[in-house]
Amino acid sequence: MARNRTMLWLSTGITLALYWLQRQRPAAGNNGPASQRSRSIIQHASDAIISTDEEQRILHANPAAAAMFDTTVQAMEGALLQDYLPRDQRQYHDNTAGRYFGNTGIRLRMKGRRAGDYLVTGQRSHGQLFPLEGSISALNEGEHSIYTIILRDITERKQVQEQLEQSYAQLRELSAALQTIREEERKYIARELHDDLGQLLATLRVDLALLKRTQQYGPAARKLLTGMDTLLMSAITSLRRIASNLRPRALDEGGLYYALESLCHDFVNRYGIACQLQANEEELIMDDAYTTAIFRIAQEALTNISRHAEASKVLLSVQRQQHELQIEIQDDGRGIAEQDMDKAMAFGLLGMRERVRALHGEIAILSDGGTRISIRLPLPSQAPATAD
Repeated sequence: MARNRTMLWLSTGITLALYWLQRQRPAAGNNGPASQRSRSIIQHASDAIISTDEEQRILHANPAAAAMFDTTVQAMEGALLQDYLPRDQRQYHDNTAGRYFGNTGIRLRMKGRRAGDYLVTGQRSHGQLFPLEGSISALNEGEHSIYTIILRDITERKQVQEQLEQSYAQLRELSAALQTIREEERKYIARELHDDLGQLLATLRVDLALLKRTQQYGPAARKLLTGMDTLLMSAITSLRRIASNLRPRALDEGGLYYALESLCHDFVNRYGIACQLQANEEELIMDDAYTTAIFRIAQEALTNISRHAEASKVLLSVQRQQHELQIEIQDDGRGIAEQDMDKAMAFGLLGMRERVRALHGEIAILSDGGTRISIRLPLPSQAPATAD
């Protein structure tokens, strides 16, 4: 913003200098120090400086402008601005109202706008288009106006920006791919734990129960066998909990609604915090990617609440609204500080944001008498319509 203000002030000052020089031209022999100094500032400026009248005709251009457009000062002066800033390339980026200067078709950039609002496209003498950043100022002379445009070639900056955007997109794709791989590995490990190790422990407990029925052991041996049975039962319970944390069976066997219901039930039992689920089972029949992402988002939100919120109740709402899914997770805890929302180590919030972005959704985290997480996800085209 400071750079934009600087360019605007510079543009205004140069407009005054150009106007003064225009007025002084007719006076023969007027080559005083002030005139020479003003002319030297404009001629040696590193930015391209162009002044026009109301009919888009260029009155003055400095050498930097001529070099930028790959032409000469003499060729530019007297030419139309259309030759260097094509009218069809002068579209304002956000369609907001702005006032035009003269008939040039370029809007006067208002102080305080973001840098992107200053972008225009230039055309070199051989037809090559390139991105520019500029500012515009106007000076009235009676019923006429002189407009001064200061331009900077931002080709390199645009290339860097495009490379950064491409890198961000690739990182998001990589993050989504890693999330998918992670879920597949979780599903596999949970299945192996439940089907293989779980069955072995269950079989071992049955064998131990049969062994306890024999009469050849004394009291000490029977006490030891009872202790072994207790440990086996504890191991089976821990195994089920670990497998469920990796990949809840309800997610694969019952669907999203029952998985969320089970999540809330476990949350209440473990932390003693009331958790209410508002959802319609028929509305939550979706593909695995959506089902898993929504469950993980809810799981991460409840984990954060249990660790930080000091809440007494939680509301989890998942509602279908036309072509999108609206998710609300709200607690009555102490809320979240604004500076904590963007902490580099806030992996829970970061994970939720990445999951939402991967599904092309929007997420908002608000602190209003607690914490409220509001998520909007576009529904996949193959999702079934809401049941009547």
